[in-house]
Amino acid sequence: MTYESLLNEAAQHGIDIYEMPMTPRNKGLYSDKVIWINKYTPTKVEKACILAEELGHFHTSSGNILDLTDIRNRKQELRARQWAYYKLIPLSRIVDAYKDYVKGRYEIADYLDVTEEFLQAAMDQYRDRYGLCTILDGRYIIYFDPLGVAELFIDT
Repeated sequence: MTYESLLNEAAQHGIDIYEMPMTPRNKGLYSDKVIWINKYTPTKVEKACILAEELGHFHTSSGNILDLTDIRNRKQELRARQWAYYKLIPLSRIVDAYKDYVKGRYEIADYLDVTEEFLQAAMDQYRDRYGLCTILDGRYIIYFDPLGVAELFIDT
């Protein structure tokens, strides 16, 4: 999913997006149907990953969660990140990459329009959720570490 398509989705929800100069430590921020993205983020791919997480806050968070020493706020931060992983990298897209003969983390990240770091974090999340692998549609085994897909051929 591209940065532009995420911008369109945000607009459909009535969320305003602004690219503002921010400290390098701050990549994005969400509050009251407004998202700020660090203007100095170098690529649209990185901006898409940040925007997806901030949209995750819109969909999953409530209240002021800036104080990350509070466990409840850390949990909301994690939920927003998970929402972004599932939005940008659903398991079906990993299978699509396999079907299109895309190999290696760099190429898969490029195919999915995400950063390699975002892809790795998503695979870590999927591994935490499913274990080392999961089966999709009864036809594909998706392995999370190392990342790969195997197609099941079942006699009927």
